[in-house]
Amino acid sequence: MNHNAKSIRPFIGAKHFETSRSFYRDLGFEETVLSTNMSVFTSGAMAFYLQDAYVKDWVDNTMIFMEVDDTVRFWNELTALNLTDKYPSVKLVPVRTLDWGKECFVHDPSGILWHFGEFNK
Repeated sequence: MNHNAKSIRPFIGAKHFETSRSFYRDLGFEETVLSTNMSVFTSGAMAFYLQDAYVKDWVDNTMIFMEVDDTVRFWNELTALNLTDKYPSVKLVPVRTLDWGKECFVHDPSGILWHFGEFNK
């Protein structure tokens, strides 16, 4: 089957919608408000929907991998944002090198785990 896909956009939840909206803007995503309880956040051609919806089991099991061009540069820019000072529940995990490439981690204000990484060339 040929999907002829143009994009894939996950829907993620937010424990505190306004806090999560602010967090993702600070993280460098561009927000487009779709309604009072949903926004789409973009970075280049990539996007995801943030909903004012929280189901603990769903959010606690949500992970997203976003490929970046340079994980070390991304990590340095990420830490310069001081997100853990502004958002106490946010956690950052430094870059680690694995057999397939490099990645670092960000737990958003609701607990969603983001993997930011690059594959070996």
